[in-house]
Amino acid sequence: MNPPLLMPEAATEGHRCGYVALAGAPNVGKSTLLNALVGQKLSIVTRKPQTTRHRILAMLTEDDHQIIFLDTPGIVTPRYGLHKAMMHAASNAVGDADLLVFIADASRSAPDAAGIDMIRDRPALLALNKMDLVRQPDALPLAEAWLALGDFDEVVPISARKKTNLDILLKTIRQRLPLGPPLYPRNMITDRPERFFVAEIVREKIFNLYRQEIPYSTEVRIVRFEERKNEKDFISAEIVLTADTQKGILIGKKGQALKRLGTAARKDIEAFLDRPVYLDLHVKVRSDWRNRATFLRSFGYRT
Repeated sequence: MNPPLLMPEAATEGHRCGYVALAGAPNVGKSTLLNALVGQKLSIVTRKPQTTRHRILAMLTEDDHQIIFLDTPGIVTPRYGLHKAMMHAASNAVGDADLLVFIADASRSAPDAAGIDMIRDRPALLALNKMDLVRQPDALPLAEAWLALGDFDEVVPISARKKTNLDILLKTIRQRLPLGPPLYPRNMITDRPERFFVAEIVREKIFNLYRQEIPYSTEVRIVRFEERKNEKDFISAEIVLTADTQKGILIGKKGQALKRLGTAARKDIEAFLDRPVYLDLHVKVRSDWRNRATFLRSFGYRT
């Protein structure tokens, strides 16, 4: 992966820099971990699996190192063209990485081997997440069960939600990065534009506010993003669904549900952008968007 043509700052002697892919099954806490590691909410978080759809690049830069994290979609068996595009993003991220951090949900009754083949013949750490939900006597057998599945260089028990042992995980990652100068400027946190995160915030609110059948068939596209002097920024977003019945649920009686969604999203968008915005939401139905390459590409997926 080639970084953009920007001028990074000079590196100190012994400086380390590299790409680190965060991978694993859906809902194991990859996005929560990414946000905790970089100290900013860049990846949306919900209780529902398959929330992350795109690869998200996030940089953590210190005097002696720069870690370039690649947050990836959860590993699933593809059912739609959308799923294939998501798995393409995950596979590319792992292929680009100098190190793979495979994240596992320690609170599950048995190891989930989804995506374990990713670590074959490549440097990989196992981050056993949600250890705050595991009884102490079960910790060692759990780690041994995971080590039996994959050839991990090291196992680090963590809790991304409580930020437990994240300093140990970062130290372990840093030690395994190649020597080299930073690839991105110190003040650069991500390669994604603001409008990407605005769309993600709207989608996160849809996941959190609506019943189960709505979120998975939903996509959000920013139609207009206008910064205005002495006025609120104007943002127009298009919510794409697969059925007219979903449209009725999302809009609600007299538009109340859509208004509630807009209010929740606007508050988080303003907090993220650190400025006031006017958010205009529209709902459209495209019954087969998840299987049509033209739609997928328009939403930023590689097919």
